[in-house]
Amino acid sequence: MQQQGLGDIIRTHRFFSDLDPSFSELISGCARNVRFGAHDYLFHESDEASAFFLIRHGRVSLEIKAPGRQPMQFMTVGEGEIVGISWLVPPYRWSYDAKALELVRAVALDATCLRQKCEADNSLGYELMKRFVPALAQRLHNTRLQLLDLYGKPI
Repeated sequence: MQQQGLGDIIRTHRFFSDLDPSFSELISGCARNVRFGAHDYLFHESDEASAFFLIRHGRVSLEIKAPGRQPMQFMTVGEGEIVGISWLVPPYRWSYDAKALELVRAVALDATCLRQKCEADNSLGYELMKRFVPALAQRLHNTRLQLLDLYGKPI
């Protein structure tokens, strides 16, 4: 079986599938393969948002904490999806936890490297924003639905 390079993986990942090949090459310079075991954390709330992840295999739980309560899962993401949007917005801190539910294989894209490349090439930055804004909107929508389910009980 032939092994895929990071550039090929990025090009064929659903999040970047129709991205201009020159942008894929720029992005792949910021990439590395990562692996997380079941129950390992990809990141924790309030830590520096130093990367985002293209999920290749496995499922990741996105969780928020409330004082005196167990963490609340507001979304599960899997193969072909992304984890981590906070790398894009100052102050570059995670606003939730991300925990592997099973073995997760992913591509981690270094946030500082990507931000520098976006500053140097505004077209790349615009292309990334067009991809991340819908993902952010979906995450906000899912969180809203969870809150309605939790607090929206009829009187």
